[in-house]
Amino acid sequence: MPQTRTVVMVMAGGKGSRLGPLTCHRAKPGVPFAGRYRIIDFVLSNFVNSGYRRIYVLTQYMASSLIKHINRNWHLGGLDHYIEIAPAQMRMGSHWYRGTADAITQNMNLILDARADHVAVFGGDHVYKFDVRQMEEFHKAVSADLSIAACPVPIEEASSFGVIQVDAEGRIIGFQEKPANPAPIPGRPGTCLVSMGNYLFGAKVLMDALIDDAADEASSHDFGNDVIPRMLAEGKRLYAYDFGKNVVSGEPDGSTPYWRDVGTVESYVAANMDVRSPVPTLNLYNRRWRIRSAQRDYPPARFTREAGAGEVAVDDSLVCEGSIVVSATLERTLLGYDSYVHVGANMRDCITLSGCNIGARADLRNVLLDKNCDIAPGARIGLDPEEDRRRFPFVTAGGIVVLPKGTYVPASGPVEFAGDMGTMLENDPATKDAMAALDGNYRKSDRRRHSYESSGPRYSKYRAP
Repeated sequence: MPQTRTVVMVMAGGKGSRLGPLTCHRAKPGVPFAGRYRIIDFVLSNFVNSGYRRIYVLTQYMASSLIKHINRNWHLGGLDHYIEIAPAQMRMGSHWYRGTADAITQNMNLILDARADHVAVFGGDHVYKFDVRQMEEFHKAVSADLSIAACPVPIEEASSFGVIQVDAEGRIIGFQEKPANPAPIPGRPGTCLVSMGNYLFGAKVLMDALIDDAADEASSHDFGNDVIPRMLAEGKRLYAYDFGKNVVSGEPDGSTPYWRDVGTVESYVAANMDVRSPVPTLNLYNRRWRIRSAQRDYPPARFTREAGAGEVAVDDSLVCEGSIVVSATLERTLLGYDSYVHVGANMRDCITLSGCNIGARADLRNVLLDKNCDIAPGARIGLDPEEDRRRFPFVTAGGIVVLPKGTYVPASGPVEFAGDMGTMLENDPATKDAMAALDGNYRKSDRRRHSYESSGPRYSKYRAP
């Protein structure tokens, strides 16, 4: 695919508070997804597959693991080809990024250095496939100052997004950021047209808008709250790009473009299950539009029967490299890499991120396990909602039990959090109330057991101790 001179700014500094225990120690774009990816891999793959080669990733909150992932796994060759980290540097004063627009303002030097005619500003925390080149062609065809990727969502979900109104030609005539009473699409009372948080600007238009915004002391320095409404009021040419018309190379004819905001535990789990479903709506098997990620030196997944035990039963599930399943049952489960499921264990509607150890005869249903969780033999999670809420701090309204990184769950009694995670969970504004509600009915290991390692040995003839 021909390459474009457009410079790309990927916004990857968000905390993602609604993902709670998954994001108290990592940025939302760095959250693992579908067993072997990270959320950031989707936006980077979309740009690389679309022919973009000048990409900056703007980081801020808890960026260590995200930066390590990008530095180790995302490399472009060539003098003018790069994916570079742009960490927050306080270039505009003694403050970090105060909003999405301020993040770009503080990195305006990168836009000037690139000498680009257009700038793509995309979020790094959604899961989707998108041929960005088609959006840029639309942007140029209508001579837009700003094009916003847009898609319809149910009206009950629209208050979480920027809601757009357009005329017959797609020109934006109204925009409200996260309105309490969103305006529906005319003729479709249950649906709203919303911004996906992906923008394509003319470079000069963007820089002028950012300079004006930076000078406004009343501004929150956010694209949705401030910059876009001001541009609209000034009569700039703003257009909505219809994401529904985007065609990704290699996808089946008539397939619906995939995009999910994975901002809550429920939406994150649903998107993972979209990958695992019998006919996946998020197709990771399209060889013409690969989602790239880390390449790990693990052996193939292994399924084996223990002598005298039952068969392995795996139904509608995905099992990643390096994992071992021994005479156990997996139903509608996504087992991350380097995990171990022991004899007689049952997992239904579960997700493990990686490195998890599921003890013999354990029974798990609707459980989301962060990395390196250890489940004791015979433990039962997700079968008794009332008991789960008494025992675990993080249980969604729909009954999904979320286990933080490095958690040890005994067959009975208080759960144990790794020393580093326990302290973070107790202090993070997004998680401390849930921890306090347990009224001390949990344990913290000492600082010598870090969440980077499992709490117990995984002795087996298939794995060295």
